[in-house]
Amino acid sequence: MPESALHVVTGAFSYTGKYITRRLLAEGVRVRTLTNHPERVHEFGDAVSVAPFDFHRPDALVESLRGASVLYNTYWVRFSHGQTNFAGAVDNTRTLIAAAEAAGVRRIVHVSIANPSLSSPLPYYRGKALLEEAIKESRLSYAILRPTVIFGGEDVLINNIAWLLRRFPVFAVPGDGSYRVRPIYVEDMAALAVDAALRDKNVVIDAVGAETYTFDELLALLKGTLHSRTRVMHLPPRLTLALSRIIGVFLRDVLLTADEVAGLTADLLVTEGASTGATRLSDWLRANATTIGRQYASELERHYR
Repeated sequence: MPESALHVVTGAFSYTGKYITRRLLAEGVRVRTLTNHPERVHEFGDAVSVAPFDFHRPDALVESLRGASVLYNTYWVRFSHGQTNFAGAVDNTRTLIAAAEAAGVRRIVHVSIANPSLSSPLPYYRGKALLEEAIKESRLSYAILRPTVIFGGEDVLINNIAWLLRRFPVFAVPGDGSYRVRPIYVEDMAALAVDAALRDKNVVIDAVGAETYTFDELLALLKGTLHSRTRVMHLPPRLTLALSRIIGVFLRDVLLTADEVAGLTADLLVTEGASTGATRLSDWLRANATTIGRQYASELERHYR
């Protein structure tokens, strides 16, 4: 990768974008980030230049992308909050795609989701499908990555399940727990993104790890790793969601959403193709058993405060 290259990473101070940025800097690539939190303290110092998400000023957004050869797009929203919603996130991303075209960006590496669908009743999955279509219709060369669950030190799902298993006597599972997850390690995800940036061919890649678990198997793995004595109970999805909302009030966060329960129980967090990430969740959990779930990862704290 040419050391003089400039790559733009959305959300370099957040989760997946941070790992992509680390990898790019290690390879000598110049990095600029687009962020909603330009004032946030971060680990990169002067190594990363910072520009705001100027979605309402497209010309400024174009200038922020000027000179970049690759755009890594991790921007999205997990749920609606305040003035932020899925429709707005779709519109903002379309503005970003158009700005990248106008700025002369060569390639976009876009983080989508496993099993997106234009006909999905779930705004998350439908919105991701709409953006995949927008990218394919653009003039940009593209790589679309479709992760299921991304795990690592700061992830929300697996970390917060571990947090609950460390602290609560009972863990509620929506439905029968037979639906599956196929998690990919965040470092593997970042490597996949950076490698995809080097290619010219338009590709859609399932970003999935080497192991597939039913949700019950995942809980058993976590309980065994943590030596947790928490009792697992299978409850109707609506009751599980209601309990999660009560806990969320005390945490001042959104622990779980109705769309996430629907996507999980519909088996949308798994694909059947070959693994594209080598790190096994079981190995990673054993290596990080003393730290996983020690602190709660707040979505609202990370993105809205």
